[in-house]
Amino acid sequence: MIAGMTDTADHDGTGPTTEEAAAPTPRERRIAAWRNAPRVLARLGFLAPLKERLRLLEAAGDVHDLDETSDIYGNGVVEALERRVAELLGTEAAAFFPTGTMAQQVALRCWAGRTGDPAVALHPMSHPEVYERNAFSQVSGLRPVHLANGPRLPTAEEVRDFAEPFGALMLELPLRDAGFVLPTWDELTEVVEAARERDAVVHFDGARLWECTEHFGKSLEEIAGLADSVYVSFYKSLDAFGGAALAGPASLIEEARTWRHRYGGAVFQQFPTALSALIGLDRELPRLPEYVRHARVVAAALREGLEAGGLPWFRVHPEVPHTYDFQVWLPYGTEFVAETAIRAGEETGTMLFANHWDPKGPGLTFTEVYVRAAALEWTAGDVREAATDFARRLTGAQPSPRLPD
Repeated sequence: MIAGMTDTADHDGTGPTTEEAAAPTPRERRIAAWRNAPRVLARLGFLAPLKERLRLLEAAGDVHDLDETSDIYGNGVVEALERRVAELLGTEAAAFFPTGTMAQQVALRCWAGRTGDPAVALHPMSHPEVYERNAFSQVSGLRPVHLANGPRLPTAEEVRDFAEPFGALMLELPLRDAGFVLPTWDELTEVVEAARERDAVVHFDGARLWECTEHFGKSLEEIAGLADSVYVSFYKSLDAFGGAALAGPASLIEEARTWRHRYGGAVFQQFPTALSALIGLDRELPRLPEYVRHARVVAAALREGLEAGGLPWFRVHPEVPHTYDFQVWLPYGTEFVAETAIRAGEETGTMLFANHWDPKGPGLTFTEVYVRAAALEWTAGDVREAATDFARRLTGAQPSPRLPD
């Protein structure tokens, strides 16, 4: 049940009727509207029906020899994927992991053994601190320490001046919860140098590293080359079924394979996921810079449309997206905005905001906007028109909101 909503019950206390109990939830309605809408900004594979999802593997023969014996405990096609990742990132080796949570714990545990310091410096908005239930400390014996507080990556000065020692610096590129933000290339290199001055290793949480080349104007190999180790995801950018990889020096990766087994990550067969990742590297990776460039067009047109629709306050953050994902903030209640977005999709067949909305304070909510291949069919005018219609639905349905300070 959505926070703030009450159960539907009869006045006599007997509970909801059969019809009420069967009513779709807002999430179900949102996903149905997204699936049925002829026009969306992104068609995310993990939300597609199973029969549609399985069609991805029809291209498996284009990326790997399907006459080869299937993988067993990480050989065969999994090894082929590992070699491909190491080649793309310019590292000595790479190891496949079922999840990024496991990959990063293993990487930082291995580094802690080498440095003798279990402290990991990271931003408090980093994925392990927000989404992984304290896994670093509860499972791996690591001690997270927080660098910086604002919605940005830490600066070189903050790294140099940090009051206590740490063995590893972890940087999430991009920092998702801050708005998928990235530093400049010069800022990133300075932060890495500052960590090295403190004899700390540098690990990149690069779940979305694939998307960063356009912003930095650098190759994947150049970006990954700044760090001592890098984690990348296969489903966040590449639309694979799941999985991740840890890349770095051969000695680190060899130790990481041992810890992968100890953590329960030596899965018997992974060929569907590995094949889907190879397909993603073949199909999606070359298109990511184009998505980033178009996201900038979408973000600018969104601002214009929301303003034309009469919204007294809103934020598109960052104003110029660093990757192809960004945030939109509105001064309204979360449930009201979510319902407005769903109805707009149901009634117009255009799903501008297909993601969920989250509260960020009294009368303030935000969502993440994803721009993928489907968005390339939208012109700036299309986005402006949809944003103007959405804004008018908001302003016409309830009194003007109180503006944030």
